[in-house]
Amino acid sequence: MTNRITSTASTPQVSCAIYTRKSTEKGLEQEFNSLHAQREACEAYIASQRHEGWIALTEHYDDPGFSGGTIERPGLQKLMRDIEHGKVDCVVFYKLDRLSRSLLDFVKLAEFFDRHNVTFVSITQQFSSTTAMGRLTLNILLSFAEFERAIIAERVRDKIAAAKKRGKYLGGTPTFGYNVDYQKKRLIVNSEEARIVRRVFKRFTETGSCLGIAKEINAEGISTKSWTTKNGSFHQGGQWNTSHVYRLLNNRTYLGETVHNGESYPGEHEAIISKLSWEKVQRIFAQGTSRKRNQETREVKALLRGIIRCAHCDRSMICVWTRKKGAGKVYRYYTCNGAIKNGYESCPVRSVPAGEIEKAVTDQLRAILRSPEMIAKTFRAAKELEDQELETLREEKSSLEMRLVELKASASELAISDAAGDTPSKRFVELNDDIHDVRQQLSDIGGQILNMQARSLTEQDVANSLRKLDPIWDELFPSEQHRIFRSLVESVVVTSEGIDIRLRADGIHSVVTELRNGETEVCAV
Repeated sequence: MTNRITSTASTPQVSCAIYTRKSTEKGLEQEFNSLHAQREACEAYIASQRHEGWIALTEHYDDPGFSGGTIERPGLQKLMRDIEHGKVDCVVFYKLDRLSRSLLDFVKLAEFFDRHNVTFVSITQQFSSTTAMGRLTLNILLSFAEFERAIIAERVRDKIAAAKKRGKYLGGTPTFGYNVDYQKKRLIVNSEEARIVRRVFKRFTETGSCLGIAKEINAEGISTKSWTTKNGSFHQGGQWNTSHVYRLLNNRTYLGETVHNGESYPGEHEAIISKLSWEKVQRIFAQGTSRKRNQETREVKALLRGIIRCAHCDRSMICVWTRKKGAGKVYRYYTCNGAIKNGYESCPVRSVPAGEIEKAVTDQLRAILRSPEMIAKTFRAAKELEDQELETLREEKSSLEMRLVELKASASELAISDAAGDTPSKRFVELNDDIHDVRQQLSDIGGQILNMQARSLTEQDVANSLRKLDPIWDELFPSEQHRIFRSLVESVVVTSEGIDIRLRADGIHSVVTELRNGETEVCAV
């Protein structure tokens, strides 16, 4: 365990941690590699500063094979933990981009070091964080480091695009129906899986049901893609659902193509299905587009969209609709996403009539908002928020008042030194402008404080506002009802026995404030 080094000598000793990093693992197997070279150079620099009390810690903080584009590196995280425990006074590294190639990450690290009174030094660039010039140089160098990283990323993207256009396989999870030849870096057809792919396309043209096909395949014990990586790691496939079938039916890889940025190109691999089979499937999907648009239109009117969930599957529920043959009436339901993907028999909740549950939730919400307990709870929450806002405004006012005193003192000193001149200096004019701005801010904040104190919320205000919502509810547009619902209700959880409504205390306060100020307009449907 490394302890922070202290000294009884007149010169305080500085505990120096050496940080090293290499982006790739290439060459690390050598007896003397890049990390050793970086550490040796840093140790020599620390030895040259021995007269300043610098001592190198024996603990190693190394990150072999880690990119500088993130701070999630084990060696760096270990260093930060030791800094928090007070074991480090100074961080020494070979070059600035060894610490970070991201300007934003470096700013975070610099702030972290500063909070713990830790300095840092780049030995090859001759600067330290203790000087103003060093800080300026740091920002400039980091900008170039980030620019270099962006250029490298751009080159990689260009290389990927060029390879895709030539139809090459570039890694990732293999597509069901193909295996990977890691020697030739290309996809080869898996004959057994290819037979299943062709069957899925054929069955979809016959039934048009992704869920039905998923059930058929699962019943036969066929899993999604199981594969082994180049390094020998095995990945077991799982059960099929509608999403898996949908992605399979829309994957242009089966046409012998590669896709990049929405454009498809002839691939090096063999096609599994014909162009005719592909077009038949796409025509069926196109026919469902108009139904989907109608569904989205009705979804806008779904009062509980985005907040209703199935307790059994812990999934959201979406509003679906149907119209019985020969009848003009539309029937709406909230259906569990789990039931849609995995079959209705997998979920005891399945579907609930939309109109009935919306009415039940609305009635319960109205009753809750009228209850004395909810009025009292909302009043307490509102008062807490008001008090916090007032305290923040007062602190800001106090800070501005101190700033005004400082500006006036500086302006007075400058006025004395400028007395011999015919015209005031530029700095004196700037100070007066700053004084004017601060006074204006103080006036605005003072007005906000007085307004809040004059309109301080009472329990009767809360009761009146909540009661005001009840009679106008049926007159609001569906979009306005949904907006208020999202403000008031955190979630509606549906179980096989009933529903559980979870309210937002801060949301109730915002609605109360809105109603009290008369900002919610009654819009006739």
